[in-house]
Amino acid sequence: MQSDIDALRTAAVSPQQHFIAGATVEGAGSGRLDVISPIDGKRLTTIADGDAADIDAAVRAARRVYDDGAWSRAAPAERKKILLRFAELVERHAMELAVLGVRDNGTEIGMAFKAEPLSAVATLRYYAEAIDKVYGEIAPTGRDVLGLIHREPLGVVGVIVPWNFPLMIGAWKIAPALAAGNSVVVKPPETASLTLLRLAALASEAGLPDGVLNVVTGRGATAGEALALHMDVDVLAFTGSGPVGRRLLEYSARSNLKRVYLELGGKSPNVVFSDVPDIKQAAKVSANGIFRNSGQVCVAGSRLLVQSGIYDQFMSELLAVTGKLRIGDPLDLSFDIGAVNSEAQLRKNLDVVQRAEGAGAERLCGGGRLHAEGGGYYMAPTIFAGVGPGMNLWREEVFGPVLAVIRFEDEEEAVRLANASAYGLAAAVWTGSLRTAHRMVRAINAGVVHVNTYGGTDVTVPLGGFKQSGFGRDKSLHAFDEYTDRKTAWIAL
Repeated sequence: MQSDIDALRTAAVSPQQHFIAGATVEGAGSGRLDVISPIDGKRLTTIADGDAADIDAAVRAARRVYDDGAWSRAAPAERKKILLRFAELVERHAMELAVLGVRDNGTEIGMAFKAEPLSAVATLRYYAEAIDKVYGEIAPTGRDVLGLIHREPLGVVGVIVPWNFPLMIGAWKIAPALAAGNSVVVKPPETASLTLLRLAALASEAGLPDGVLNVVTGRGATAGEALALHMDVDVLAFTGSGPVGRRLLEYSARSNLKRVYLELGGKSPNVVFSDVPDIKQAAKVSANGIFRNSGQVCVAGSRLLVQSGIYDQFMSELLAVTGKLRIGDPLDLSFDIGAVNSEAQLRKNLDVVQRAEGAGAERLCGGGRLHAEGGGYYMAPTIFAGVGPGMNLWREEVFGPVLAVIRFEDEEEAVRLANASAYGLAAAVWTGSLRTAHRMVRAINAGVVHVNTYGGTDVTVPLGGFKQSGFGRDKSLHAFDEYTDRKTAWIAL
């Protein structure tokens, strides 16, 4: 595998254009954005700096093909055939996509290969296979009436995804939207656009009608805003920060009251009880739960709660595991953790460390930049103890390799501390008691609660949050609810 990676790591990447109506097209303006690789801080290529005119061109293409019915009114079996061919092409190009993505956003290749192209393949196949297995309903009416409930596609879906896992998260939204018969316009993140542009080209190669899947690159403040304000976009699906999510809701109100589905990250609690079955395993998984992809994971277990009876032993194991993590070139399989996505994100992470120390938290390890001499953006895994609910580090999402740790005495305190957050995306509970596990699953305010593990859910179950982690659900059959509407037929017999 390493030889395949090395063969692709230096491949030239030409300046990128938008993908609209089945073709690469120049932007309406001449602006370009540099793509800086976090591996070495050097320019990899450029992307088009799209604006409202480019978004409008993409939306018009999406609306035109939707109204024509080439995709929206195609038989489910036909859509299924094309999406399965699409998945096959993504799988065939998986290594190319993985390496291109790592060069763009810095995720370690071992994780990126599985979490990006292979995850996208699984998601495309799941929704392709589901198309002809999701039925309408017949209402329980009187004998003189037939009540039918049809599922209908909504029209044009706008998708805005983050830079940590653009292919995986993009597929969570694109696949069910396409399967349901919608057309899609994607605004990828400025610092991780390359794989989604390639994905759109592969969709076209698979036979997706021109205009059904479009990608417009650019800044959130211009292209993203234009997509959210567009009067002909029916649905907006977004994963990203809370402040941007709030703005998108405002844009919906200012435009056509488009439906908006938001996944806004979290500050997820990882709760370890004294009766944890295997302390070493729990420590290892907990370290991966916060430090993989340099902490740039929306469900990262960034708040660790450890019961007093095992606190010292668990922390000793956690520090030992963390100390063995190898941080470096994300395209080298000998490293466990890759780069932070951008210089701006690295600066933000380091500022969080300074503020946490200033607030009185005890830094147990890490806290600094690594490999600065090579120009890349790397950070040491960082653990703070003595972090209280009143500290910013407890309340605010870092989106970096920084862990906040606190001890607790009993289950009641664990619940109180776990829920002492404005977020509610994910959580974990480690215990040997089935009763404790069930009580904690019910008591913790989170969309996903892991038990004796952290992460690893697949496309068969929904992902989404409570409270300020947003609303709506990615993955599972429930995702169809976001991209379809129900139409009633009331027929007198």
